[in-house]
Amino acid sequence: MEQRISLVTLGVKDLPRSTAFFEALGWKRSVKNAPGVSFFQCGSMAFGLFPRNELAKDAGVPDDGSGFEGFSIAYNTRSKDEVDQVLKKIQSLGAKIVKPAEEVFWGGYSGYFRDLDGHLWEVAWNPGFEIDESGAVKLPD
Repeated sequence: MEQRISLVTLGVKDLPRSTAFFEALGWKRSVKNAPGVSFFQCGSMAFGLFPRNELAKDAGVPDDGSGFEGFSIAYNTRSKDEVDQVLKKIQSLGAKIVKPAEEVFWGGYSGYFRDLDGHLWEVAWNPGFEIDESGAVKLPD
């Protein structure tokens, strides 16, 4: 298996509402002729939104998740100031700020929010992570 993540798909309660949320952030939807799912190109990987009950059914698991699911999704910014700008925009769109942005132990600056379906996201600036023109993170050796 190659070391790669190709697609992250979130199960959402209301697909049109969640799609509109990300579009309001300036994300551009791809594969627009795929009914019942929304895809967004994110640098070298793809991000998808799919009805939560259908995603659980597809995976053959119950749709009763609650609380902390053991992971978060991160959006890394190019600057410290951009963290605050992104969190302000996200909050204006109805997402809940879980942890306001602050200086963090690893030398960066980050905060957390829950999207409209409760998925945990971190918005972070890491001075050691280069972000190229396509938005891909280049990790140091």
